Amino acid sequence: MSYFNYQGKNVFYEEMGNGSPLFLLHGNTASSNMFYEIAGKYAEHHRVILIDFLGHGRSDRLAQFPVDLWFDEAMQVIGLIKAGGYGPVDIIGSSGGALAAVNAALEAPELVRRVIADSFEGETTLKAFTQNVVEDREASKRDENARMFYYYMHGDDWEQVVDNDTEAIRRHDETIGKFFHKPLETLKPDILMTGSKKDEFICALEPGFFERVYGDMIRKIGHGEIHLFETGGHPAMLSNPEAFLERSRRFLES
Repeated sequence: MSYFNYQGKNVFYEEMGNGSPLFLLHGNTASSNMFYEIAGKYAEHHRVILIDFLGHGRSDRLAQFPVDLWFDEAMQVIGLIKAGGYGPVDIIGSSGGALAAVNAALEAPELVRRVIADSFEGETTLKAFTQNVVEDREASKRDENARMFYYYMHGDDWEQVVDNDTEAIRRHDETIGKFFHKPLETLKPDILMTGSKKDEFICALEPGFFERVYGDMIRKIGHGEIHLFETGGHPAMLSNPEAFLERSRRFLES
C-alpha cells in the first residue's frame, strides 16, 4: 500500500496498468473501492491512479471534514500529481469526485490534460438535495444495502465517515454554496460531462437537470462535450459501465 503526505496526514493511493496517467476520483461517502471492477478495464490502456480522499477508505481519518470539501480534495489530487511526477494527467471524477476533478483542472491546468465529470450538481449546491441531506443520510444508515456499501467503502467506522460527510455538505450549503474558486471561463483542459437521465438523486428532483446545468456550464467554458445516458442511475459511470467505458475511451483518445 502507498501513501503520500498531505498537511501532515497520510493519503492512500495505488497504481495499476501502464500508459498515460489516469486518475479516478470517488464521490461522497465512497472510496476508491467504488472503482474495483472498472479500474482494471482502464488499466488495459492507462496507468490508473486511485486515491482515497482524507477521511475515507484507507486514508487517515479526520475529526471533521473541511467545509470546502471538494476544493480540499482537489488540492489532495494536485499534491499527489506533483509528488508522483504524474502530470499532465487525465481525470475521471464521479459525483463529488467530479467537483474535485473540475477544481483540480481550474487550479492547475498545466497538470491536467482532460477531465470527465460524471453525475454532479453543477456549479452550486442543489437545494432540493441539501435541505434533506441529514434526514436522507439517517434513513440510508438504516437501509441494509446502503450499510453494506458504506462498510465496503470504509470498514468498521463507516458511520462516522458518513456523518462527517453529511455535516460538511450541510455547512458548505449554509456558508459557501459554490463549488469552484475560479470562474469556469478560465477552464483550459478538454472536458466531457456525463450523467444518466434516470439519476435517482438528481434528475428525480428535477427532470432535465443535466441538460440545463451542463449546457450552461459548457457555454461558460466555451468548449467541451456532454453525453447523457438514457438508462442507469447514480452515478452513470457505474450504472452504465460498458457504455461509459466506450464513450470515455473515445474522449480520452481524441
